[in-house]
Amino acid sequence: MKKSDLLFIVIVVAIFIPFVVFEPLYEGYKAFNASHGMVMSFLKFAVLSTLGELLGLRLSSGKYLKAGFGIVPRAVVWGILGMGINLAMIVFANGVPVALEYIGLNGASSFMAGPFCAAKVLVAFCISVAMNSIFAPVFMTFHKITDTHILDCGGSVRALVTPIPMTRIITHLNWDVQWNFVFKKTIPLFWFPAHTITFLLPSEARVLFAALLGVALGVLLAVAARKKS
Repeated sequence: MKKSDLLFIVIVVAIFIPFVVFEPLYEGYKAFNASHGMVMSFLKFAVLSTLGELLGLRLSSGKYLKAGFGIVPRAVVWGILGMGINLAMIVFANGVPVALEYIGLNGASSFMAGPFCAAKVLVAFCISVAMNSIFAPVFMTFHKITDTHILDCGGSVRALVTPIPMTRIITHLNWDVQWNFVFKKTIPLFWFPAHTITFLLPSEARVLFAALLGVALGVLLAVAARKKS
């Protein structure tokens, strides 16, 4: 283990341990999360998903930082994307049970509000499949575009105010990796079951769990980067 690995672990522990040790801090977090969900979505994804990307960089390059990576713009982009994910989860968590009832699965909405059972797992799985089939490909592609734009800007914060050359970046994306690995493998094999668990959790815990999955995303991005190379 390198010193940088130890420092990374210390930073992660320092972020989480105060909420475990100090109950008033945890209660304050829950109260703020309940009244300012979008703000907390921004913060959760900005911190946790960026840490996941740093971990992915460590796995793919052997170090947590490199020139042009752009921690600040990546964190800001993750925060914005996190707010979008929060809204998407609300839309699909409420809309899919209604759609299931429309096509004949009576009581789908009540299953999600009730205790754990096989029917609740089925509905949560359907929500996950719908969200990851409809929303995730667009989200993943846009995230790849912003990553490329940040790298093209040398990791500078000017990436946040510089117009994104969408046509050029989309044209030169590695669609072989995007389709054959990111879409065809990670979505059905990882994100379908992962977000099934997400939607089985209480609504107030879903965004935090989804943000923690950003760490797993960092690992998946590292694997995709190795496939690309």
